[in-house]
Amino acid sequence: MPDSVTLPQPAAWTPAPPLDPEALLALDRRHVWHPYAPMPGTAEPLVVESASGVRLRLARPAHGQRELVDGMASWWSAVHGYNHPVLNAAAGDQLGRMSHVMFGGLTHEPAVRLAERLARISPGDLEHVFLCDSGSVAVEVAVKMCLQYWRSLGRPEKHRLMTWRGGYHGDTWQPMSVCDPEGGMHHLWSGTLPVQVFAEAPPSGFDAEPDPAYLTHLHETVARHADELAAVIVEPVVQGAGGMRFHSPAYLRALREACDAHGVLLVLDEIATGFGRTGELFAAHHAGVVPDVMCVGKALTGGYLSMAAALCTPRVAEGIARGPVPVLAHGPTFMGNPLAAAVAGASLDLLLSQDWRAEVRRVGDGLRAGLARAAGLPGVVEASVLGAIGVVRLDHEVDVAAATRAAVRAGVWLRPFRDMVYAMPPYVTPDEDVARIAAAMCAAAREG
Repeated sequence: MPDSVTLPQPAAWTPAPPLDPEALLALDRRHVWHPYAPMPGTAEPLVVESASGVRLRLARPAHGQRELVDGMASWWSAVHGYNHPVLNAAAGDQLGRMSHVMFGGLTHEPAVRLAERLARISPGDLEHVFLCDSGSVAVEVAVKMCLQYWRSLGRPEKHRLMTWRGGYHGDTWQPMSVCDPEGGMHHLWSGTLPVQVFAEAPPSGFDAEPDPAYLTHLHETVARHADELAAVIVEPVVQGAGGMRFHSPAYLRALREACDAHGVLLVLDEIATGFGRTGELFAAHHAGVVPDVMCVGKALTGGYLSMAAALCTPRVAEGIARGPVPVLAHGPTFMGNPLAAAVAGASLDLLLSQDWRAEVRRVGDGLRAGLARAAGLPGVVEASVLGAIGVVRLDHEVDVAAATRAAVRAGVWLRPFRDMVYAMPPYVTPDEDVARIAAAMCAAAREG
């Protein structure tokens, strides 16, 4: 086989001329199915032509604004903002080497370095890293790890999952089964999803004294179902898309104790909370607990590319290896994608080389100061902040269209839902833009 092959030179590539915004929107309405939206769409999306720093540049003005401060960090992932020179350089360097190669039977430096880094910075002995395409798939893999662990140990009856109400873990099959079955967005699938065990939602308040009755409830629920439970899975400290509720870390410690006492695995879904969002690198650190399996995603690549991971302890990996099928039967085509892994490594370097705690605290302080006025608005139940997360909760379902318009008029992109207006800005958001985000949240709450 020759060392190299001379390939025909392609014609020089030139980008297509940009579409007129009206033509683009017409094609969008005809062909593009947006998340959580009907087809054809009924709400016209804003057209973003570029993004830099913490600002989205619109292709045409919306409600008098051409640029919007992004209060959502692209669904909580773009923690370093947009068009960051460090992440751009990492992507460009890796593109010059290889953009992708299959991970079955092959390996490469970006993925190996990333796995080692994740194992080193994660709580306890989460030493083994399975790289996934998305957060939802990471939860699927975590569930599969737990189910296969017990089957490998000859306990196939331990096949159910326990969680608490108010949670959200993704839109694929097993993750949907542990989202809130009544108040969540997946009630449509009742009767077809696996039936899991649900404790009551944890009492609200990160700093609140733990409720002894609820601690007992958690212990009793685990104990009552222990013979059939493979794992307990929860979002630590912050219940994200299920309701943006904060809870005491004491409830995580109670779950760890109950799982240990009754032979059940503990899975922490850190997809939204990982990499500093709550003020600790991982939310598990607030409680001082080590899960058996942990899922990460979203901010892993700084919002550049889709990548997630399910990490597990040696106990879980060795248990699976003792079974009749000693391999984890899962293998995404784009597993360990070199481009995503290289950018993820650069994103972690960028995060950990800076005083990220101070940045998260600064953003949180700015949101707290700006949301102080929200408590006096009609219909507002509470305004709360944890880490770099701000939430204004209403006593009614938010009028998403009206609230979004109000935020855009204030020069900010927000995505209200259910009964809340919330923000998770990039950590690099300047103080004046944090203040603008908080003001826009108040305007959205007033109009929504």
